[in-house]
Amino acid sequence: MEIKNKKLSIQIQQAKNGSQSAFNFLLDTFWNDVYGFLLKRTENETDAEDYTIQAFSKAFFKIDSFNEKYTFKTWLITIAKNIHFDELRKQKTSITSKIIKHTENKVYTIADETPTAEDKLITEQNLAKLLRYIKKLKPHYQEVIMLRYFQEMPIKLIALEIKEPVTNVKVKLLRARKLLAQIIKNKPLITC
Repeated sequence: MEIKNKKLSIQIQQAKNGSQSAFNFLLDTFWNDVYGFLLKRTENETDAEDYTIQAFSKAFFKIDSFNEKYTFKTWLITIAKNIHFDELRKQKTSITSKIIKHTENKVYTIADETPTAEDKLITEQNLAKLLRYIKKLKPHYQEVIMLRYFQEMPIKLIALEIKEPVTNVKVKLLRARKLLAQIIKNKPLITC
């Protein structure tokens, strides 16, 4: 147990120094724990996978803030729990606001949620910009983004498609999302 803790400590320190192999080690070691935790909470494989990726992405981005007095697994699970809780809060707020708006109206009508021509144009423009941003990524990042988010393939199928281990696909998705976010921050999408 002492050796295992020491090895983990070394890997965490190397990750803090930016070592990609240390990040891979941590991802491999704790993926099933975080994914299993989120799967129990969400009861949905796709959501659990997405939240797990977000949790690792956030953890790796904030790894310098990890205090080794605490257990790394617990720290990761807490991040995952908070991401899931934030998502539930967003959904609850959305539902509550719809109920409040609905009850405030004296005349009940069925809203036509069909997008207007303007909405369609804005959506098409945003999608075109997003695709241009994606094309700025390296081809292997473009591929995993397109397979995951446009074709909605699970990570395991992506791994089979591109003939790489699941771990590599997870890391590529983390990197691709981070790089894409940086590109988008520099050039905002049109919003209505």
